[in-house]
Amino acid sequence: MAGKAVEFTDENFGDLVLKSDKPVLVDFWAVWCGPCKAIAPTIEQLAGEVEGKAVVGKLDVDNNPEISMKYGIMSIPTLLVFKNGEIVEKLVGAVPKAVIEQALRKHTPELA
Repeated sequence: MAGKAVEFTDENFGDLVLKSDKPVLVDFWAVWCGPCKAIAPTIEQLAGEVEGKAVVGKLDVDNNPEISMKYGIMSIPTLLVFKNGEIVEKLVGAVPKAVIEQALRKHTPELA
């Protein structure tokens, strides 16, 4: 499980998320957010488990307001799954790992 969650920013979002040839899970979070901290280990774990098949990363809403506003992120954590540059799943709140896995698996045939 060498994988590590990618750090998405306003600057790299287009290249790493929207142009990705793999499904991408984006965790919108903030340092001060308790539920975000609660699911952080799950996000890191998933990054390792799906490495090579999907991309898992985090976007700090405080440091990257552009992308957060573009996607209307109102509460965090919000998890969005992108495929071919489009949002295909949206999860809000500290959801269990199984729910996150299912959302990603639905759009990643290699994980099914």
